[in-house]
Amino acid sequence: MKRRKFLKDVTVGSLLFNIRPGLFAQTSLPDLAVIQGESPAQLAKEAVSAVGGINRFVSKGDKVVLKPNIGWDRKPEQGACTNPEIVKTLVELCFNAGAKEVKVMDNPCNPARRTYVRSGIAKAAKEAGAKVPFCSQHKLKKVDLHGEWLKNWEVFTDFLETDKIINIPATKNHSLSRVTLGMKNWLGCLGGNRNQLHQNLDAAVIDLAAFFKPVLTVLDAYRVLWRNGPQGGRLSDVRIHKTVVAGVDYVAVDSMGVSYLDIEPEKMRYLQLARERGFGEFDQEKLKIEKRTV
Repeated sequence: MKRRKFLKDVTVGSLLFNIRPGLFAQTSLPDLAVIQGESPAQLAKEAVSAVGGINRFVSKGDKVVLKPNIGWDRKPEQGACTNPEIVKTLVELCFNAGAKEVKVMDNPCNPARRTYVRSGIAKAAKEAGAKVPFCSQHKLKKVDLHGEWLKNWEVFTDFLETDKIINIPATKNHSLSRVTLGMKNWLGCLGGNRNQLHQNLDAAVIDLAAFFKPVLTVLDAYRVLWRNGPQGGRLSDVRIHKTVVAGVDYVAVDSMGVSYLDIEPEKMRYLQLARERGFGEFDQEKLKIEKRTV
């Protein structure tokens, strides 16, 4: 079933019945793959392989959208955007699985014509064969998000008219929300005055993650922006962890991400609320985690 029809038919049902991401996944696979090493590209490949391989998530003929963080006019070394090598690797993997089309896009806080270039993501994604469009205001559509708090909002249709979405967030400190990881990354799919969402950001990010339903989340924790986020600027704001985390359970992925920011997952309200609603698990003692160095 194509994602466009899936979103239309199943969104309400999944919320009603609390379908957890990965519920019907292969039980022998880990909930999380945590891979450390020197090469961001190799880490991404190994992490995806550990959770079942790209063919578990992308099928021949699929249209795929990759959602990195391209929010800020910063170089890769500054850790404010997703590592371009990781994005490029995910594009290549999707095409290797037979994807018909791969788009890489975000609605940045800084002007997109600068962020796309300076982050290195546009160049890397195009080299791998992806389309890298800007989020056009002409392609906004107000949709029912079926959220408990966030009822409807304007969403760029590129994120709706696709078969699969893969989330590729960065790991960052945030001055307002303390962290910005996978679930907050969905704000980059929206138009409108997104600052309004900070009135109840914990509830907003949960509703958005439940709506977009990524088939896979690949967290860039190679360079971690551990202070002065979300845009940083100084190299001293960055810690080098040389890690990539992958998983179907996006709550679990975020729980690992907050640990790199020296925060205990149970102290993040949005993770608690997400677990209460049946969207995932943040207690790492209850998760099957594969950790290794390559």
